[in-house]
Order: sequence, then C-alpha cells, then structure tokens
Amino acid sequence: MRRVYMDANATTPLLPEVLEAMRPYWIEHFGNASSIHFQGQQARTAVNRAREILAEFFNCREAEVVFNSGGTEGDNTAIFGVLRPGDHFITTAIEHSAVLRAAERVAKRGIEVTYIAPQPDSLIDPEAIRAALKPNTRLISVMLANNETGVLQPVEQIGSIAAEAGAFFHIDAVQGAGKVPFDVDRFGCHLLSISAHKLYGPKGVGALYIRRGTPIDPMMVGGVHERRRRAGTENVPGIVGLGKATEVAMQSMNDGDVERVAALRDRLEAGVLRIPGTGVNGAGAPRTANTTNIRFDQVEGEALIIALDLKGVAVSGGSACHSGSTEPSKVLMAMGLDKHAALASLRFSLLRTASEEDVDYVLGVVPEAVERLRTLAPA
Repeated sequence: MRRVYMDANATTPLLPEVLEAMRPYWIEHFGNASSIHFQGQQARTAVNRAREILAEFFNCREAEVVFNSGGTEGDNTAIFGVLRPGDHFITTAIEHSAVLRAAERVAKRGIEVTYIAPQPDSLIDPEAIRAALKPNTRLISVMLANNETGVLQPVEQIGSIAAEAGAFFHIDAVQGAGKVPFDVDRFGCHLLSISAHKLYGPKGVGALYIRRGTPIDPMMVGGVHERRRRAGTENVPGIVGLGKATEVAMQSMNDGDVERVAALRDRLEAGVLRIPGTGVNGAGAPRTANTTNIRFDQVEGEALIIALDLKGVAVSGGSACHSGSTEPSKVLMAMGLDKHAALASLRFSLLRTASEEDVDYVLGVVPEAVERLRTLAPA
C-alpha cells in the first residue's frame, strides 16, 4: 500500500545530508565543546559553524543565537525569562500551548495577561494589540505562522507597535522556519524561537534569538554554556544537524521549493473542495505554502483521520501536542467555528518533497472516505 505523509507541521523526516553531517559528532568527534583539548575544540568549531549559519538565517549577530532543546523551551524562556510580577503580557488566543500554558502560569505569579482574539480568517488585527497596551506592558508574544491553519500573522506591524510602546516582542516562529524568509530586524522582535524537527532536522534541539541588550533570566542554570543564557553541555550532534537543516532550508527557499509546494497545496485544496460540504479554515489570509485546514461537514474528524490512515494517508486534526484529545481545537474555536465544525476539521501539511503523485493519491482516497463516513453517520 502506498503511504503519503501529509503531517509535516507535526514533524519532518531527517534529511540524509543532515544525518551525514551529524554522524561524526556521535562517534569520531565526540568531545565536549567546553573542553580546551583537541577533541573539545573540534566540537566547539562545529557549534560555532552552526551558530554562523543560524545568524545568517535570522539576520543577526552570532552572539544573539542561543541553542536549546526546541520550540517549547524557547517559548518558555522568552516568557518566564522576561516577565516580572506586576508586568502586563499580551498574547493571542491562537498560540501554541507552549505559549498559552506559560501564560496561564505567569498569571498565577502576579502578571496580568491579555489574550487577543483572531478575526474569522485567523489573522490577528495589529490594532487590537495596540488597543490592549498598558503602561506596564512588558512583553508581546505572537506566532509567525499558525501550526493548525498555516495563517501568517502581520508580525512586522506588531513589531512596530511593540517598539512604539517600549515593550519586548517575542515571535514563536517554529512553523515559519524554512517556509518564509526570516529577518529579525524586519520583524522588529527581541526574541524568536525555532525547532529543528520542523525543518528536516533532529528532534530535541532548537534555537532562540535574543536581541543584544534584552534582559532575560535563563531557565537552565549551572555552567557558563551559551554565554550563561542556557546551561548544560551542548548537544553537539543536534546543533550540527540544526545548522545543516537550516543551510538546506535557505537553499531550498532560493530554489523555488516554496512555490512548487504551494502549487501542490492549492491543487490538493481545490480537489478536496469539490467534495460537497467542505471549506477552508483561514481561507483568504496569507498562509505558509504547505498548509491547508479543511472542515468536512457531517464527518467526525478523528474517524476520518483513522479512515485515511488505513488507506496510507497521514494527516492531523490539529496540533500534534494535543493528539488524542477529544476536545475541539482552541484555535478553530477562537476563529468562530462551532464545536462540531472544529471537530470536523483536518490539517493537511505537505512535506517539501511532496509530489504530484502524492496529491493524486490523496485526492483518490479522501472523497471515498468522506462519503463512507457520511453514509454511516446517524441521520
């Protein structure tokens, strides 16, 4: 049976060239990057080279790149590291749980939190951010690309508003990395987090951009690693893998892969929408090239995921962090969908390696699965 993976927003496979770049740092070049002997300096050189690549990717200074364990740690560090009791924190109702649950926690520590609701197309209105500002607003956190709908937020406008207010600005860019051009100066952010496994790198490693002069308390304390901003022996193979994956991503964006994947996504979307009773969540808003979130009326989303999986097609009902939950997506509910529509929605997120044959196969499977489930549904 043919298998087609369309859950790239959950995770991506490790590229062969990334694995090959990492391999020596598990075996031959195994040194601790903090050691001053030959083996340690081999590891340090590899970490420094990866930092150079990430600095080019972010368009920042090398000293502003901090390696960590991934997007969740980056988001948590930005929030817990910047906010103090008595501060005001602005975020949105459609953020990843790494931000939303951190917001819940700081709210218990004497920090006021304001959640901005999205418009029906999932876009955040920058003027809603401006209206929520208070004299004690210290941090604004808005994701670059939504993990469920792919909708791209107007971070440049929000960054300008933060600058005018004298507030720090954090961007969760986990879903935007490798899909849209990055420039932290253009974004106007002080902090930005990414994760390697969303851009064909290894799991368990990521990076946080911290603009020079941004006061932030580290979450991990101990040694002097990462200029005292993140203690712990560096994950050298993972950091090398992140660097290589980022290098490949930059080349891929220059080679037209984004446009090719967007064309495949659009063809998939158009084909699925020929099924009666379907619609795109976030339609009309700018989106990442690989993502579409489609609702299927009179169909239980979880049942459709299982039916498609049995036919070799892997898709998702939303964030992988909530896989198995019977609750409707908070993102879709915040956009105004009712519970039934939210539970009937699936996310299709294409890999960079997706092909026309993959799309054709999925378009051959989905209509049949939807029709069967609708037939079985109680009247």
